[in-house]
Amino acid sequence: MNAVPASVAAASASGADLLLWVAVPYICLAVFVVGHIWRYRQDQFGWTSRTTQLLEHRWLRWGSPLFHLGAFMVIAGHVVGLAVPDAWTEAVGITEHTYHTTAVWAGSVAGVAMVAGLGMLCARRLLNRQIRRGTDRSDKLLFPLLSVTVVLGITATAAHNVFGAGYDYRSTVSVWFRGLFVLQPHPEAISGAPLLFQLHAMSAFLLFAAWPFTRLVHVWSAPIGYLARPYLVYRRRTTPEAATRAGGQTRSASGSRRAA
Repeated sequence: MNAVPASVAAASASGADLLLWVAVPYICLAVFVVGHIWRYRQDQFGWTSRTTQLLEHRWLRWGSPLFHLGAFMVIAGHVVGLAVPDAWTEAVGITEHTYHTTAVWAGSVAGVAMVAGLGMLCARRLLNRQIRRGTDRSDKLLFPLLSVTVVLGITATAAHNVFGAGYDYRSTVSVWFRGLFVLQPHPEAISGAPLLFQLHAMSAFLLFAAWPFTRLVHVWSAPIGYLARPYLVYRRRTTPEAATRAGGQTRSASGSRRAA
């Protein structure tokens, strides 16, 4: 695990820092775990994405792949950036400059794809009357919260690492994030981070808390088994009466052709 920089470690965490960067994240993680257990036990039939493809498919056809592909890339980038210490990446030959250059540009592409897809999905839900009327309260919470989280992450990256002088979040935000999961939180590590990174982190934990009560639960039910499942063969079951009628129609048709 990265050591907290001396200038950061020297700063003592205030009561507000302990509340924002220790208490709130742990509460959100507890709600995330307990909420999933409750949802699975109480609402298995609602454990779905509640697709609206039959109501509208043109926007969905582009918006859904863009959003999901971008989301997978963004999640993969966050796993590496937050969970993997920089000492590990350097040990396998990836320099800090190479990592940040790759992370910034790959993350920017993934973020643009995710925002474009999410924008299409939100516009589709707002502009289509049938879909809008079928939007429940959980969706009204999920879509704005997800949009805010995504936009804050892209804005933070653009402001500090694309157009700005650069900010090494792996020495501050990542240290705080990993510390939460080993029960050694470092609120002082994130309290000195730029505001955009702080807002992005807080909105992400609020998204974790809302996760079990929204359509996001379908992430844990991805049909991975379909990739290895054998093909299903469908055959029409024909009754004797239907076979007799079909045979009669065939004979009549052939007789008509001969007569012609």
